[in-house]
Amino acid sequence: MKKVLLSSLLVLLMLSCQNDQTESSKVETAAQDRLACSTQEVLEAQLKADPTLAIRMNEIEAFTAKQALSNPTGRAMAGPITIHVVVNVLYRTAAENISNAQIQSQIDVLNKDFNALNSDIGSVPALFAGVTANVGITFVLDQVIRKSTTKTSWGTNDAMKKTAQGGLNPTSPTTKLNIWSCPIGGGILGYAQFPGGSAATDGVVLDPKNFGLSGAANAPYNLGRIGTHEVGHWANLRHIWGDTTCGSDLVADTPTHNTSNSGAPAYPHYSTCAGTPVEMTMNYMDYTNNYSMYMFSNGQKSRMLAIFATGGVRAAYAL
Repeated sequence: MKKVLLSSLLVLLMLSCQNDQTESSKVETAAQDRLACSTQEVLEAQLKADPTLAIRMNEIEAFTAKQALSNPTGRAMAGPITIHVVVNVLYRTAAENISNAQIQSQIDVLNKDFNALNSDIGSVPALFAGVTANVGITFVLDQVIRKSTTKTSWGTNDAMKKTAQGGLNPTSPTTKLNIWSCPIGGGILGYAQFPGGSAATDGVVLDPKNFGLSGAANAPYNLGRIGTHEVGHWANLRHIWGDTTCGSDLVADTPTHNTSNSGAPAYPHYSTCAGTPVEMTMNYMDYTNNYSMYMFSNGQKSRMLAIFATGGVRAAYAL
C-alpha cells in the first residue's frame, strides 16, 4: 500500500515537476501515439511564480487524507455532484471553431467515463475489476463562448485564459469548470490546473484536434479521453506513475508504475518496480491511446470526491 506522506508533499511536488520536465520533453518528441500532457510542467511554473501555492496544495492534501480516513467511499454531503461547464472556443480556422455537437460529445464522454457507463468498461481485467470506480460526477454544458483570433498556437502560459492577451477570461471560475479549446502547439494535447491555483486561470485546456468525438478530433485521440484525463487532473488526480520512476500518485489502490505507458500495451504489463506488479495501463491517468484507457480506481474516486466535500477546495462546484 502506498502511503501519503504529507510532510514530504512539497518535496514530492518539486521532484515530480522536475522529472516531468524531462518526461514532457520526451513526450513532445515521441511517436504520434503518445499522450502529451503538460499539467505538471504548468504546475512547476506556478509553484515558482507563487510560493504560497505549495502551502495551499499541502492543506488540500491534508484535507484529502482526512476525508479518506473518515469517509472513504463518498463525500460528506448528500446528493449527486453536478459540475456546470463553460467551453471557451478560440479559433483562427473553421476547423478550430469546433461545433456545438463536437463540444457536447466531449461532455457526453465525461459523463460516461466518470460514471462507469463507457462501453469499454467491460474490458477491465479481472485483476482490477474489484477497484473499478463509478465516480458519480455529472457534467452539464452551461454555455459556449467563441472568439476569433489570429494566433496559430497558444502555448502553456495561460494566455488563452486572459482577455487582455487575446484569450477569454474564465466565466464564474469558482463555481463552474471552464474548458478552453485552442491550438496549443508543441505537440501538447492538453493541460489542466490542479486545485489550489488561482481562480483566474483555473480550468482545462484542450487542443481542438482531440476535443470530443467528432469534427477535428483525430485518432488515436478521437474518443474524448484527453478531456477525461485533464479533468481528472483538475479534480486532483496525478499521473499514475507519479511523474518519476516508480513514483506515487498518492492513491493506494493503483499499482506502482515504472514510468508512463504509451500506445496500446498488451495485458499484463509488468512494472519493474518493487514487487513487479501488473500495471494499470488502462487507467485514464496513464499516457496510453484513447482506446486503451477506460477506468478510474476507487482510490482515485475517493481522492476526487474529497475536493467536492463540505470544506473541500471545490465544494462550491458541486451544486
